[in-house]
Amino acid sequence: MTTPPRITDSHCHLDFPDFDDDRDAVIARAMEAGVHRMVSICTRLRQADQVRAIAENYAPVFWAAGTHPMSAAEEPLATVEEITALAEHPKFVAIGETGLDYHYTAESKDIQKESLRIHIEAARQTGLPLIIHARDADADMARILTEEHRAGAYNCVMHCFSSSRELAEAVLDLDFYLSMSGITAFPKSEELREIFRDVPQDRILVETDSPYLAPPPHRGKRNEPAYVAKTAEKAAETFWMDYTDLAELTEMNFDRLFAKAARYKAAAE
Repeated sequence: MTTPPRITDSHCHLDFPDFDDDRDAVIARAMEAGVHRMVSICTRLRQADQVRAIAENYAPVFWAAGTHPMSAAEEPLATVEEITALAEHPKFVAIGETGLDYHYTAESKDIQKESLRIHIEAARQTGLPLIIHARDADADMARILTEEHRAGAYNCVMHCFSSSRELAEAVLDLDFYLSMSGITAFPKSEELREIFRDVPQDRILVETDSPYLAPPPHRGKRNEPAYVAKTAEKAAETFWMDYTDLAELTEMNFDRLFAKAARYKAAAE
């Protein structure tokens, strides 16, 4: 049996109740598909303990934490100190997800902006990458990320990127990364794939955002980390590459951005 190329799911939510009944099997299927690392994202800091526990219980799993913009008005405003304290954990590898979402929660845009700037400062202080969620907020997102970068450098990935070409160009000017989710594999996403074709290939990651956004042929079902391979297969087609080369490329990109995860892996080997 041929061993699949190793690949990383850079963004999933393994703590969500969708996985409570079969988390062991989900992670086992990911490993069988070549997904040797997963970053599980905490979206509410009060749930950090359970996300950390998953990372501690499963060797392939790393974690990150922040306040999701859609929850910013419901959760206590995080402090820089609260977030940076989490970074002391050896498998905590990124800050977020944070960002702006004006599609569902435009009424809380002011608190979202304040929360975003706090997370940026935490990323600056820890040297860990920032994970950004952006929806229907392109102008404010580009402005804040650029302003803050001028005030002090930090690194960032635009997770599940499905925004405008203008936002893509703005963040690429800051040398940030863009992540391809299952959306990029949908038949009607050719315009989005065209945007990605113009992204420097050393700035591309892949993810599931599971349990959401399952790529074909699983669309409409629960997504899981194993399916990042399906998104990556479509990404390989998008860039006219072999899947093995695409996997190797995104592994190098992940290791560069998520350097703490790369160091942890190296130390374990």
